[in-house]
Amino acid sequence: MDSNKKFLNGTLNTILLALLKENGKMYGYEICQLTKAKTDNTILLTEGAIYPALHRLEKDGLLLSSKEKANGRTRKYYSLNSSASHKIDSQIALLSQFTGHLQSLLNLTA
Repeated sequence: MDSNKKFLNGTLNTILLALLKENGKMYGYEICQLTKAKTDNTILLTEGAIYPALHRLEKDGLLLSSKEKANGRTRKYYSLNSSASHKIDSQIALLSQFTGHLQSLLNLTA
């Protein structure tokens, strides 16, 4: 798990943006659970790790937040800021391109 944490440090923002792009508005615990399910329990995001990143992305204007009541509890939902969609798409594309290049390099050395 420690090696996953090292890789996640540089990619967490983009992972969050991609999940929100795919799923619309989400709250923190939901993001953690979806990541866990999509990666067969390999990538385990914690709320303590994602909330600072979500707050930074919101401060940078990439995300919007809203509070809603669900099952008697108030949840803070995050969604993409549509006015920043070009920047968001660019960031996701760059990570995708980078991982493609990385995969090519790893296949060459295998």
